[in-house]
Amino acid sequence: MDSRDPFSFSTRRRFLGAAGVSASALLLSNCQKQAAESVASEAKGAPDVTLRIGPVLADIAQDHTISTIGYNGSVPGPLTRLKEGVPAIVDLFNDTDTPEYVHWHGMIVPTDVDGAEEEQSLVVPAHGHLRYSLTARPAGARFVHSHVMPMSDLNRGTYTGQFGFVYVEPKNNPGAYDQEIFLASKEWEPFFTTAEDEEDSGIGTPPPDLPKETKPNGWEIGYQRFTINGKAWGYGEPVRVKQGQRVLFHILNGSATENIKLALPGHRLQVVGMDGNPVPHPAMVDVLELGTAERLDVVVEMNNPGVWIFGTPKDDDRRDGLGIVVEYAGKNGKPQWIKPPKQVWDYTMFGTDSTAPMPDEVIPMVFGKINGGTGQFNHWTINGREYSEKDPPRMLQKGKRYRLAFENRTDDAHPVHLHRNTFELTNVHGKPTAGVMKDVVLVKGYRKINVDFTPELTGLTLFHCHQQLHMDYGFKTLFNVM
Repeated sequence: MDSRDPFSFSTRRRFLGAAGVSASALLLSNCQKQAAESVASEAKGAPDVTLRIGPVLADIAQDHTISTIGYNGSVPGPLTRLKEGVPAIVDLFNDTDTPEYVHWHGMIVPTDVDGAEEEQSLVVPAHGHLRYSLTARPAGARFVHSHVMPMSDLNRGTYTGQFGFVYVEPKNNPGAYDQEIFLASKEWEPFFTTAEDEEDSGIGTPPPDLPKETKPNGWEIGYQRFTINGKAWGYGEPVRVKQGQRVLFHILNGSATENIKLALPGHRLQVVGMDGNPVPHPAMVDVLELGTAERLDVVVEMNNPGVWIFGTPKDDDRRDGLGIVVEYAGKNGKPQWIKPPKQVWDYTMFGTDSTAPMPDEVIPMVFGKINGGTGQFNHWTINGREYSEKDPPRMLQKGKRYRLAFENRTDDAHPVHLHRNTFELTNVHGKPTAGVMKDVVLVKGYRKINVDFTPELTGLTLFHCHQQLHMDYGFKTLFNVM
């Protein structure tokens, strides 16, 4: 038995086989079929976006090829450019044996096309096709990814290569840069492990009333390979720049479970946008931090000629691929890495110190953990309850301002995501702030963050931790906007 894997080979093979048969047996309900036919009938003409879900063999490093599922034969999938406020026809083809959900992360779209089973979205059937129309908004860096719940199957969901940038072109774009680069990080070859990922900064103090945990921690996920744009550093093409350029980097953490840090030695990084939305106060940093599914827009003045590694400060992960070479014109030689200074990531440095308007309602959301113990999975709760499809969704009213008061009573960091909405950070670790608009926020261990949002669209709206293992085992809840 592999010590990294909680199942023996024979047991896992039977488990995965059964899971495949079960998933393949899923059929669209009559109402879903009718909805799919109705949506498809309204979407006439040539498609603006075509995504084909299918097997991919990807060369990610020298003499190292991975087998995964991706979009359009590549990992990440192709960059999709849409125009703000303009309807687009989407064709989805599924060449696999299992149904799939395709989620338009960060976009404000109706539930039927949002791509989440919990919201009763349309499914892409196995060996099937789905067509619909959506209107792209808001402008900025969004992305598309699988939204199935793989549970213990590390060959499905966000563990695969089913992800890709979506850039919604703004109606007015000043274009104050010389070059635009899209970078998407990803980890590969996941395995089960008992090792816990230690937070090196930003963790709070455990509350005094928190009961002492008696069970050991359950399974976590580790990875053997890391890439940016599907290549380990030094293997793919470098980012080529010229001295004096202003380069706009759009950066996506496409991981299933990992929060990451990135630095470019010899350069400071100006954060101008978060999750595709401009920040009120662009600020310079030495190290970027991105929770799972977060995006950053970063401007870099290219004023230090050489060949550099734009990569993670974690030596082991950088060694295993998490980085990309940045090469100035006319320069060559071995890529350089210089360890950056330590820095505490603080969302409030990009916002204002204003106090947000009072909400119509405050919704407490307390995050809890039930340790699974050796050889089992941890389970996660919101306000003391694991997600159950039998629980009725919490009712909200369109147009009202709601405050979600996050309290993390675990030592794990949680990148939490609200579908079909953009929210405003209003209090971070006790510090009032305003103006930073996001759709994912990383709530570190024993920390509190408040966010406000005003739902624009009616229908079911999913909230969850974007750490796949947390979401699979209870960390999600549903709202219903009327």
